[in-house]
Amino acid sequence: QLQENQDEIENMMNAIFKGVFVHRYRDAIAEIRAICIEEIGIWMKMYSDAFLNDSYLKYVGWTMHDKQGEVRLKCLTALQGLYYNKELNSKLELFTSRFKDRIVSMTLDKEYDVAVQAIKLLTLVLQSSEEVLTAEDCENVYHLVYSAHRPVAVAAGEFLYKKLFSRRDAEDDGILKRRGRQSPNANLVKTLVFFFLESELHEHAAYLVDSMWDCATDLLKDWECMNSLLLEEPLNGELPLTDRQESALIEIMLCTIRQAAECHPPVGRGTGKRVGSK
Repeated sequence: QLQENQDEIENMMNAIFKGVFVHRYRDAIAEIRAICIEEIGIWMKMYSDAFLNDSYLKYVGWTMHDKQGEVRLKCLTALQGLYYNKELNSKLELFTSRFKDRIVSMTLDKEYDVAVQAIKLLTLVLQSSEEVLTAEDCENVYHLVYSAHRPVAVAAGEFLYKKLFSRRDAEDDGILKRRGRQSPNANLVKTLVFFFLESELHEHAAYLVDSMWDCATDLLKDWECMNSLLLEEPLNGELPLTDRQESALIEIMLCTIRQAAECHPPVGRGTGKRVGSK
């Protein structure tokens, strides 16, 4: 009897899906399309056994191309709710491989809110599986740390931090109390310098620092470590910084001090609503 009841309920859900959702997710009114996507995201989360499969996920994937920003935004927030739950990751693999390129392209969406949520979704994808995103995918997000729009830049800064700076080796735990050149932050500071130089936007250090300020404050305020990298002799087997790398480190250090003292984003970075032409 329980099985019969369950079958009957699933038949009703299927009828509602085919009779209502399949027609209304393409409704002429954007608000109705947005409601449809928001609700299917809730169904997938609440009853993943029935709804979290590619027969239903494809509707979210297709709707990511919607003309209205509010609808695209609902797609991304619905997906965030799914990727956030690590137990559901295995059911999302096919969807990720099929629609990943679209999500990456949405980081340049003309609507800032959509771009921010696309970057946040990619950060969750990154945490679920490092192998999914290619080096090129990651680079498309990295360069957004230099965006003039602060929420986009901060989201990209968090992605960058999770990808390049948040890994810690087991032996690092034993040297956490070491300071200066021997602290675990020393390699991370060097990584920041290398990234900055590879970006080839050398007049934009303040933008890079501001983007990572919220997620990497402890690293960016480790002036003792930066000082020792500039002043002390390299440890055994350690390559010294080149003149160019030292100059970049000094520039980054100055920007971190200014950011700590002034507590506001660099000139030219704001939170306006619209993006100009690419």
